[in-house]
This record gives sequence, structure tokens and C-alpha cells, in this order.
Amino acid sequence: MRSGLSIFDFSDLKDQVKNSKLASLAEIMPDTFLAQINHGDFPAWKQVLDSLPELSPVSYDLIRELRIGEAEQLETSEKEKLKNLLLGLQPWRKGPINLFGLNIDTEWRSDWKWDRLKNEISSLTDRKVLDVGCGNGYHCWRMAGAGARIVIGVDSHLLFSMQYWAIRHFLTEPPVYVLPVALEAIPEKLEAFDTVFSMGVLYHRRSPIDHLYLLKDCLRKGGELVLETLVIDGEKGMSLLPPERYARMPNVWFLPSCATLESWLIKAGYKNVRLVDVGFTTTEEQRSTQWMNFESLPQGLDVNDPSMTIEGLPAPKRAIFIAEK
Repeated sequence: MRSGLSIFDFSDLKDQVKNSKLASLAEIMPDTFLAQINHGDFPAWKQVLDSLPELSPVSYDLIRELRIGEAEQLETSEKEKLKNLLLGLQPWRKGPINLFGLNIDTEWRSDWKWDRLKNEISSLTDRKVLDVGCGNGYHCWRMAGAGARIVIGVDSHLLFSMQYWAIRHFLTEPPVYVLPVALEAIPEKLEAFDTVFSMGVLYHRRSPIDHLYLLKDCLRKGGELVLETLVIDGEKGMSLLPPERYARMPNVWFLPSCATLESWLIKAGYKNVRLVDVGFTTTEEQRSTQWMNFESLPQGLDVNDPSMTIEGLPAPKRAIFIAEK
């Protein structure tokens, strides 16, 4: 890694949060994290990061896209070498990400989701933001581009943290951090963030109401929750509990109707709840690529009726809710 920056070094983050309401987050940023890793793929992932070129971007863009550097900064052979290195960190799920003209064409067009919500949420200018289930931090960088004072993402999948550090290797200045922990690791009753995002997480929780309470505990009074999740058509009180997999995805629990989800938010103590977007996920937005060459949404839909999953359930539809603590 670049001189002065090593993976899982959160010393600058600790300096930023000390003497603030975020200070207790230092408890989940252990200096000895590297010594605790026993993932079998970690040595190979670390080798990728150790082999990245020492290169600083002459420009970057976090507002219109996630672009770091200019294509002219790398020769064709150097770009191919960078590509081969970063393919060692696949599957890349959230993006797209442009590094010095190299397009990381991720499974998700996460920029489309960002475009759907960016004009609906409160301004992020000077806000402290938490992104739960952030993956490699794609949306965290976009939040920083929208003016956030500090953005902290949490995701327990170690590979996604390695992808984040690969990006941060080239872009060290914006206050964006991804911690390799779950939401449950955040100190109780933190009540310090101005905005909390939970996107693509709720349906993976066995207890969605508990998840909503945990998110609320991270928010200051008057803070804003941005919640995106799978939903179904139906009346208030309706919710789908897939008997096994859903569109080939394991660990999918509750898919509520929009009216049901609104009632859950109100029950959990949120106010000013509003639905700002709802629509089906298309195979243009989520699909396999060279950077994520495993099964994706097209393989999870009925080939004869794409309005249904291969399990005979309604095809994925996603909603975005905004609520206030």
C-alpha cells in the first residue's frame, strides 16, 4: 500500500471521531485486526493490494460517478496489469468504478440506485453518515461527493473491505471509511449520525423490526433514515416469507408490502415516513459481468415468465423509504 497508508489502519478515523459523539466507534477499530484474520483467501487478497501501483490521481469525480484518475495516466500494458490484479478481488458487486480509465463493470449498476434517491434525501452537506451493508463502499464515496463531512460504512464481508482498500489506495483524502464489522457491532444507543442508509439489507434480517430499531439507535434525534429493500405488491399486513431461496438467493426472510413496511417503520418509532421510489429490478441493473462471473438476477428469473422467480415467487421489486427519528 502507499506509504503512510496500510490496510485496516484507522488511526486517522480515530483522530477524527475522538472528542465527539462518534468517539465510542474507536472500540470497533482494533489496531490488531490483521492479526485476527483467519480467512483462507486473505493472503491472496493482501498480495493484490501490496502489488497495486503507486499512483496518485490528477483528478477524481465523486459527484457524477466514481472516477479516480485519468486514462492518460496509465499505459495500455499498465492498465491491463491493474485489471488482472483487481480481478483477483472478484466478485465486484457494487459500482461501476473507473480507475485511470479501467472500467470495473460490477454486477450492480449502483449508480442507478443512487440517481433514484439522491434528490429525495436531505442534503448530505456537512453530515455524519452511516452506510449499513455498504459492500465495497461505492455509495459511501458518492455520499462524500454529495458533501458529507464523514462517511462510515459497515459490512462484515472481508472481501468487500479489501475492495474498499484497493480503491482507497488511490484516493486517500475524502473522509470515507469502511469497517469490516456488522451493524450489531456498533455501540448501543450511539445516536450520533445525521443520516443512516440501509440498502439491500432488511430482507437478509430474521427480525426486520429489530434491524429498524438498531438503525434508529445510530441516528441523532431528527436524523434521517434512507431504507431500500425488496417489497411485494399487497395490502397492509402482507409479507412474503420465501420457504427456501428467493431468485436463487439464500438467507432471504421478509419481503413486506409497501404498506406493511410503512407500518413497521411507524411501529419502530419513526415519523414522517414516505415512499419515494418503487420498481422492479431489471436484468440491465443486476447481471453477471467479467468482474462478477457468478449467477446473478437473469439466472434467478423464470425464463418463460420474467415476472416470476425460478421458485415461482414474484420477481424482485425494490422500494426506497425515507423516515425521520
